[in-house]
Amino acid sequence: MGISSDSRCPTDAATAKISRLNRIAGQVRGVALMIEDDRYCMDILHQIQAIKSALAKVETQVLKDHAACCVAEAIASGDEAEQRQKFSELIDLLERTRK
Repeated sequence: MGISSDSRCPTDAATAKISRLNRIAGQVRGVALMIEDDRYCMDILHQIQAIKSALAKVETQVLKDHAACCVAEAIASGDEAEQRQKFSELIDLLERTRK
């Protein structure tokens, strides 16, 4: 499931990200109920946009955490191969999101 790495960075923000994801999961369940209840399409679409926005915020935070920890560790290590790997992972991710 995506890029794997040997480096795992502990983060205090994990609880906040999990809380956000649980909230998003609740929003998704709510949208499913709206569809079952044949609610107005525009109301459903507004909720879907809110979900997408919330997911984008979690994605941004995960990326920031990766840069602050994993990428920073690679830079501090002075290991050029590790630095190239981290850079390559970021480029691969950006390329996939633009497809």
